[in-house]
Amino acid sequence: MKQPDAIIELNLPEVAKQSLWITLGSLLFLIVVDYILYGTWIFSFSWSGLFLTVIGYIVLIALHEFFHLLGFRLFGGVPWKKMQFGLNLELGVAYATMDQLLTNRAMRAALLLPFWTTGVIPALLGLYWQSGVLYILAALLIGGAAGDFAMYAQLRKYPQNALIQDDSQEPKLYVYQQLAVDDVDDS
Repeated sequence: MKQPDAIIELNLPEVAKQSLWITLGSLLFLIVVDYILYGTWIFSFSWSGLFLTVIGYIVLIALHEFFHLLGFRLFGGVPWKKMQFGLNLELGVAYATMDQLLTNRAMRAALLLPFWTTGVIPALLGLYWQSGVLYILAALLIGGAAGDFAMYAQLRKYPQNALIQDDSQEPKLYVYQQLAVDDVDDS
C-alpha cells in the first residue's frame, strides 16, 4: 500500500489534560443542571457509592471500547474477526482496533458512538434518577472520550470519502486521500 497522505497522532499528555478538564466541566454541568431541575445538592459520600462508581467505571470502559467495535461494524462494515480490543498497559489506555480501511465518515461515526452511549446516556439517566454515581460515571466517560474528540477534530479536515487506517499499536490514524479501491489490500 502507498504511503499515507497524513498521520494523525495523539499527544497523550495533552489529551490527559483535556480529559481532566472535560471530566470536571461535565461533572460541574451535571451538578448545576441537577440543582436547576431539583433545587437540591445530592452528593454525599458512601462506601457503597464508591464501590458502584469503581465497578461502573470498569464496566463502562469496556463498553466504551465495545461501542468503538460496534461502530466499526455498523458504520464501516468491518467483520468481527478483523477487530480486537484490550488494554495497552505500557500506554495506560484501553483500545479497540480493526484491520481494515474505513471511510473518514465511518471512522468519525465510530469514534463518537461511545461518547453517546457511555457518556451522554448515563448522564441523562443520572438526571432522570438524580443519581450522583451516574453523574460521576458519565463525567468520567465523557472526559475519557477526549482522545476520540481530538482524532475526530483532525479527521474533519479531510474529505468524507478519504480512507482511514487505524494503527493497532499506537493511538494513530493514517489518512489516504488518493487511494484507489484497487490499491486496498483485503488480506
